[in-house]
Amino acid sequence: MKIIGLTGGYGSGKSTVAKFLAELGAAVIDADEAGHEVFKPGTEAWREVVGTFGQAIISFDGSIDRRKLGKIVFRDLDARARLNMIMHPRIYERVKAMIEEYRQKGFDVVVVEAPLLLEAGWKSMVDEVWMTSAPPATVISRLKEQKDISEAESLARIHAQLTDEERTEQADVVIATDYSFDELKEEVRALWQQLRSRI
Repeated sequence: MKIIGLTGGYGSGKSTVAKFLAELGAAVIDADEAGHEVFKPGTEAWREVVGTFGQAIISFDGSIDRRKLGKIVFRDLDARARLNMIMHPRIYERVKAMIEEYRQKGFDVVVVEAPLLLEAGWKSMVDEVWMTSAPPATVISRLKEQKDISEAESLARIHAQLTDEERTEQADVVIATDYSFDELKEEVRALWQQLRSRI
């Protein structure tokens, strides 16, 4: 089984590429979704996050308001480090368990979509690192359109992560996503066929 770590900055097209790979037959694990499971209301992680960042980040339904939490951690390096210390080990264990579940089901390609794959030190979890890349102007436009995130907030998120240059140094495959939907789909299909030849 091949495990692909799919990473890239916010708004760089990871989810679109992951969707294409799923359509081609890969099992896809979204590390962000795994993170949501890990800090559901009442869990140990939820208690630690609320204890660290305060009641103001709790939504009316008891869940953690990720937008409010994001505004804190994307502007404060220490706050981000504290959150990562709480979340990364738990998400890592959850993702590892999910990989094993897919192995048992007979999948021969598992894609771990993780924005902070490299920052979290998870490279050893995967066989190959694929990264998505898009120019900052494209990223800002996507985040505004898809998530109603302001330019200032987008820039704070971009600057809180590794640069594309830093990611490229550790990536096996770089996927530029600043193309049409169909062109990107064809590029991913070609990469998939190359990957299949390596299994």
